[in-house]
Amino acid sequence: MLYWLTQQFTGRISGFNVFSYLTFRAILATVSSLAISLIVGPAMISRLSRYQIGQVVRDDGPKTHLPKAGTPTMGGALILVTTLVSTILWAELSNRLVWTVLGVTFAFGFIGFYDDYLKLVIRNPKGLVPRWKYFWQSLAGLSTAFTLYFTATSPAETTLFLPFFKTFAEPLSAFGFIAITYLMIVGMSNAVNLTDGLDGLAIMPAALVMAALGIFAYASGNAVFAHYLQIPEIRGAGELLIFCAAMAGAGLGFLWFNSYPAQVFMGDVGALAIGASIGVIAVIVRQELVALVMGGLFVVETASVIIQVASYKLTGKRVFKMAPIHHHFELKGWAEPKVIVRFWIISLLLVLAGLATLKLR
Repeated sequence: MLYWLTQQFTGRISGFNVFSYLTFRAILATVSSLAISLIVGPAMISRLSRYQIGQVVRDDGPKTHLPKAGTPTMGGALILVTTLVSTILWAELSNRLVWTVLGVTFAFGFIGFYDDYLKLVIRNPKGLVPRWKYFWQSLAGLSTAFTLYFTATSPAETTLFLPFFKTFAEPLSAFGFIAITYLMIVGMSNAVNLTDGLDGLAIMPAALVMAALGIFAYASGNAVFAHYLQIPEIRGAGELLIFCAAMAGAGLGFLWFNSYPAQVFMGDVGALAIGASIGVIAVIVRQELVALVMGGLFVVETASVIIQVASYKLTGKRVFKMAPIHHHFELKGWAEPKVIVRFWIISLLLVLAGLATLKLR
């Protein structure tokens, strides 16, 4: 919106040309979403508290979590709203990829919102029945996969690329592309949701991964950079930098209130949406494997749950004291802030490893 407005003055008034630069608009998107979060956050937390939309804490988990009962949740709505506003303000709204990412993000956000609503407002402890939750996630994921495949404008958009192998480029069939896209969107969505168990644990790694994907999007959308870095050129992908910057800024703004001890929790409304947006952007810029490396923390958290459930069903024994794995370390005696910061450090290293693949090809 503001981008369109500034374009009307470009060439007429000196200085307005700067708004044509993606990097400048990305900075504005980050600052905008961060500022909106900090301004709107206190009022939102107050309203959630007033309506008694508070966290329910399991009594079989770490005892240090019991005081968190009643802490306002569904705060992920703040991330989604600020991301939407900043993206609309600074992105080129004629770009189909921007609307595709916004669509899948808010589809998963609505699924998470309804699940949270059932649990916290209606007081249904089961929330959205798992099979229906998975059905709607699958519908949103498959719809996005079909959209991306059948609106692709170049072969690169549906080709599988591998990091470190600059000559590897395998065109995907419709089934292959749709399957990979579906797994990335739905899988990453649930992986972020599983990680969201400690104050600030999920949002900081998510912001880091989103910022790194923004760099990939910027490079992929620029023919010169894409050729130099030997990554696929995806027409229009550069504009996704604005969405990534807005989401990263919104995440940092949310972290202001979600850092230990948290004043508000994200809830499914935020975690499912953020994970889905990471998955779909990774698919668009054709960096699925790199995204799994950068989001390795989410992958490990999910793997710990799968291993725990499989081990208990097959042998009757548990591998971890509690899954996801962050609870395992808590029960081993690590203080919650220590678990959070150490996992952040690991996530930062994984993101840097992913970024290194830009040159190591």
